[in-house]
Amino acid sequence: VPMAFRDVNARRHIGLQQLSSLASSGRTLLGPVKSCKFIVDESTNESTLVCSAVRLMESLDLTGAAGQLLNETLQAHNKEFKTGTGTLLFLVGAWSNAVLECLQQNVPVSAIVSLMSEGLNSCCHRVQCLQIPVHDVNRELCSSSKSNTCHIACDNLLDPRTSPCFQNDVSAPQVIPVNYCSHQDDDCDFKKQLSLSSASFGPVVSVLKPAGDRGASVVSGSGVIASSCNKQKLTHSRYFSTLRKSNFSSQPGNFQGYFSGPSADPCECYGLRHLAMALSHGNQTSMKLLQGIVAYQRERAESSGSSHFNIAEIVTCCLLGLPENYSCVSQGFVTLVSPEQATVVKHLEDKSLRILLLDGDLTERYRHLGFNRPCNVRTILEHPGLGEGGAGDVWLSSMVDILISFEVNLVLVKGNVCENLMARCIANSILVLGSVTEDVMCAFGEVTSAQPVTYLTQLDASCVGSGAQVELWQTHDGRAVDLGELVPVRLKAGGIPLLTALLTTTVAAKMQLTEDQFWTLVYRLHHALNDEKVFLGGGAVELLCLSHVQTLAERSLQPANKNTGKEFPSPWLAVRAAEHSQVVFHALARGWMEYLSVLLCNAAEAESELEASAVVDQHLKKAADCGSPSAYILREFRRGGLLRGPSAEHREHLQVYDNVTAKTEAWRRALDLVLLVLQTDAEIITGPKRNQLMNSHVSSEFMFL
Repeated sequence: VPMAFRDVNARRHIGLQQLSSLASSGRTLLGPVKSCKFIVDESTNESTLVCSAVRLMESLDLTGAAGQLLNETLQAHNKEFKTGTGTLLFLVGAWSNAVLECLQQNVPVSAIVSLMSEGLNSCCHRVQCLQIPVHDVNRELCSSSKSNTCHIACDNLLDPRTSPCFQNDVSAPQVIPVNYCSHQDDDCDFKKQLSLSSASFGPVVSVLKPAGDRGASVVSGSGVIASSCNKQKLTHSRYFSTLRKSNFSSQPGNFQGYFSGPSADPCECYGLRHLAMALSHGNQTSMKLLQGIVAYQRERAESSGSSHFNIAEIVTCCLLGLPENYSCVSQGFVTLVSPEQATVVKHLEDKSLRILLLDGDLTERYRHLGFNRPCNVRTILEHPGLGEGGAGDVWLSSMVDILISFEVNLVLVKGNVCENLMARCIANSILVLGSVTEDVMCAFGEVTSAQPVTYLTQLDASCVGSGAQVELWQTHDGRAVDLGELVPVRLKAGGIPLLTALLTTTVAAKMQLTEDQFWTLVYRLHHALNDEKVFLGGGAVELLCLSHVQTLAERSLQPANKNTGKEFPSPWLAVRAAEHSQVVFHALARGWMEYLSVLLCNAAEAESELEASAVVDQHLKKAADCGSPSAYILREFRRGGLLRGPSAEHREHLQVYDNVTAKTEAWRRALDLVLLVLQTDAEIITGPKRNQLMNSHVSSEFMFL
């Protein structure tokens, strides 16, 4: 096999250049205000809308080794944390450029690797002072003495009428949707509005009729941001979102909430809802949905003693074709079925169903993991026909007979389902749902006493559960939804903890984005509770890193003394500091400066990166004059004046927080990837490409083996 060996010139490291180029495509994906991108396939002219670093890398044709490593790094981080990939991608590009600058100045690779690693470790240690315990976040949000912003927020979270859209099974009188004044109407009649008015973040909240139970109350969020009689305002940043007032019906008995009564300590009771708001980063729709989930799980935790927030009890269902203000949270499991299955659902409505859980595929050829085929059997036909009268028809008939004999109405299958068996079950009014997650099956198993089996032939009476119900999912006006090829249905059972977040949009390209944003917020809250602490958000942590690295660079110029050991974590770093540390630390600092500048530009806090850099420099100078950069940053963060450009002077500020582990791991993985590619000094190419390489303009770089 022809092979070629390409030397990588240290001063123009090809792998680092590729990382920098790929990462630059995601600069607009940094921060809360992201600019979506269209990825166009040149061969088919089809396009995909992406708005996250993970989706961007998934959509690109990454043939190079550096690109594949970058994609694998992002995928691994996203799989574990579901947040922080934008930071990871950007820092890969920023620190790739920083390393290239060091190479241009003839800094040895070993010195770059050691000094940058030590510098980042020192930053991670330094920013620990900006970690806030979760139980203190609520106090931070509600202790503002300069405005009533936080008090208004607390009032909203205490008032059940400001809950996000939620569908429950509590019977209540029909509720008429609340009307709010248009921003174009100057003749608003306040006498027709509520007697009790409260403020709301983000979407206007409307009380609607529920789906499923025709009398229960539902609260639905609208995509329109309105202020009772004020002009409509647009917000572009998590840093200066404006508080607005919404109007709610004050008629008694029109709302069925989750809260049994007010608490003496609101911040303790509703801390998770405050935390969800602080971690939302301006994503109002997802925040409202998550706050509803938190409120429901909190009440259930008080009565059952279960976990305060359980991510395993949350599932999503994407409904393409409905307006975004139909997004809501529904008790039970909502999923999409075919129109044929929907007819079975109509037949089974208002009935107590016997349920079966199948842990595997419902196909004739399925065998469990570890199954050993007999060694003395020869396979004649791998894919037997399952038509009428064929050998497979016997299996189909026997499976249906088993289900009928045990009077099973509902089958949840973890894997795939045979299409012919599905048709047989539909004909016998048996609802079979495939590709059901393990969490959903466990939830139904706990409340119905159903025991999962691997094969239908293992079924006995003790494995079949009872008490499940199924119905067509309905909108607020009591109508079932037909999305063309798919119909949403809801499965429930008494006491089931499952909650389904129904995500709706009329734009197909936004569906994946909407789901990703929701899960990002859910996992932010999940990781915050696991860490039991959060970082100050809005670039505060990165600003302290920048200040600290600049201090390390300045101290490296001074002769070694007793104070040097305090600044540098290891003796080795103190010895090499005078030789190369200034160059490396300055390069590392430029990466932080570039991060903060782009973050401010994307958040509309500055009109250009030059203006953003000036704002950052101004804060660095004030922090240095203060004597304690961390104390300055904490004070400015609480005052709402940290990293705010001239264009944001008159906008109100909301405090935001970030995950600790997810953020620091994004930093470490970004630097680890850059240093890995840096230490890869050669590329071996295999395959029949000898003539192609010989005739290319880079043929001089190859040594053929």
